[in-house]
Amino acid sequence: MKTTEIFKYKQVFSYEVFPPKKSSNVSTIYKTIEELKKLAPDSISVTYGALGAKNNEETFKIASAIKSYGIESITHLPCIGLTKEDVLEKLEELKKLRIENILALRGDLPEGDYKKGDFTYASDLIRFIKENGNFNIIAACYPEGHIDCKNIVEDVKNLKIKVDAGASQLMTQLFLDNNVFYNFKEKCELADINVPIEAGIMPVVNKKQIEKMTSLCGVKLPKKFIKIMERYEHNPVAMRDAGIAYAIDQIVDLIAQGVDGIHLYTMNNSYIARKVHEAVANLLLEKKAS
Repeated sequence: MKTTEIFKYKQVFSYEVFPPKKSSNVSTIYKTIEELKKLAPDSISVTYGALGAKNNEETFKIASAIKSYGIESITHLPCIGLTKEDVLEKLEELKKLRIENILALRGDLPEGDYKKGDFTYASDLIRFIKENGNFNIIAACYPEGHIDCKNIVEDVKNLKIKVDAGASQLMTQLFLDNNVFYNFKEKCELADINVPIEAGIMPVVNKKQIEKMTSLCGVKLPKKFIKIMERYEHNPVAMRDAGIAYAIDQIVDLIAQGVDGIHLYTMNNSYIARKVHEAVANLLLEKKAS
């Protein structure tokens, strides 16, 4: 099933997982998925590292396993370093696995020299997938602007190119201030971007985690969140619970404001996902089919 269809009937709630870096730990991801299955997610996405990361070969296997559990799966596909022949091979494999949903990305640019491949931007990959298969194509978006883009206006223009190229659904990078998301939504509407947008939420459970995310993605920290970190950073359990509570507050507000969906970055932690689900499951709205 193409996940974009689900938005017609309800506010969507989905999760993201990633293949463990060590092959010896692969079994742990299946235990996580079994726990997530109990939460009845609308879909689960599986990340895929750029430029031949060692755990990439597990991405499609995990996505296929998710399908076997009766859950719609989304596989990430970054284009940096890939040729058109590479992508065609991957599309053929996904067809055989009956995986219909692809999150098409550029991928993080590595330092130094690297194989360029045939695709410069995510929009190039989206257009190529659209021309070579009947997939539901999802694109990433950045409420605070992509770190490589000079401003949010330019970034929204680039997002419009992705949608026009064939993206029928969007997922945001994590953000910690809902007003940033609402302002971004307004800019999307002005740019005539009219596809469902899932808000990406990551419960931040330790200081190191958010410091890494801010350096990689440029996510801004609200004063309220900084105070939480300062108060609880030396108490791991309290920081975990405070991070979950902060994410729940974000999600409750987003649901009340009619967000299309929530995409929870689980960091492969089913405990966090379960706590969030317990708090918000009854708030998600069913929509009447027209």
